[in-house]
Amino acid sequence: MQNRHEEVQKYYSETLQKSEDLKTNACCTMDAPPSYIKEVLEQIHPEVLAKYYGCGLTIPSELNNLKILDLGSGSGRDCFIAAKLVGEKGKVVGLDMTKYQVEVAKKYESYHQKAFGYHQPNTHFIEGNIEELDQLDLQKSSFDLLISNCVINLAQNKEKVLKDAFQLLKEGGEMYFSDVYADRRISSELQNDEVLWGECLSGALYWNDFLQLAKKAGFTDPRAVEFSPIEINNPVLEKKVGNIKFYSVTYRLFKIQDLENDCEDYGQAVCYKGSIINSKNQFLLDHHHFFEKGKIERVCGNTFKMLQETRFKKHFDFYGDFSTHFGIFEGCGVNMPFNENLASAETSSSCC
Repeated sequence: MQNRHEEVQKYYSETLQKSEDLKTNACCTMDAPPSYIKEVLEQIHPEVLAKYYGCGLTIPSELNNLKILDLGSGSGRDCFIAAKLVGEKGKVVGLDMTKYQVEVAKKYESYHQKAFGYHQPNTHFIEGNIEELDQLDLQKSSFDLLISNCVINLAQNKEKVLKDAFQLLKEGGEMYFSDVYADRRISSELQNDEVLWGECLSGALYWNDFLQLAKKAGFTDPRAVEFSPIEINNPVLEKKVGNIKFYSVTYRLFKIQDLENDCEDYGQAVCYKGSIINSKNQFLLDHHHFFEKGKIERVCGNTFKMLQETRFKKHFDFYGDFSTHFGIFEGCGVNMPFNENLASAETSSSCC
């Protein structure tokens, strides 16, 4: 395991100096960010942007005053975006095991403090391994939100990462992260390929294995927010991976007591008030829960809790309780990101 950690550190400090050095587009955000994120990106230092290696947008809604931990924060791009959105009273901690990347992030803390008009930095960067969260000076049940951008696939003990992450979250907290997943289990031969691992491909979990690990860690009902197929765009590496298909998927995992394994019907409904900043007309919980302002929507018991027992509570009106069970809830879709009818066929090789 130590050799693998050293390989990753070397890859992200020596082999890669900027986003353009990537050999595939796996670690490359596909979709353009929303306008309010673009506005913040204009304030981020160019060197921080140049050393960004992410595969999705890991900045969810409603961040004001939150305490956030970024697992595998790299040069700090997502941390600085979050630092702007949580406000001066919020706090963002960035964790990365590559010393070079941590030094880049630290170098620009005061730069972003001044750019955001804060009296002091609201970011803190530490060098550490996401597979050793329980050994770091991080208090359990102290974070409102954990984010991560195309990093967990680089960990060998992914089960431990998820279990430790669960322990760090407050009750009602959330882990919101993007990563690369495969449509089948990847052979040990491919996993031992240094380039494929560094490019976030051969460390990718088979989708169903991820769901089982997440549930085992305590995240009973994982929700996929968005997903898109990955085109490797490298003939040599495409030949190595053969018929394996890869996908970039953003998941949200809530730490909520007593979520059920299936979507159950208790006759409940919710109505979005339209009060979340930058989401005035609609709110997207996951890829099959889209709430329009003022429209009452029937929901399963788990979705009801995800809105009522989290930071989103004040933005919804709630109807019903858990006193009567009506059987299985048939209104929820299946969280299967490898359904080609659902995944967008549009791909791009450009990074934001």
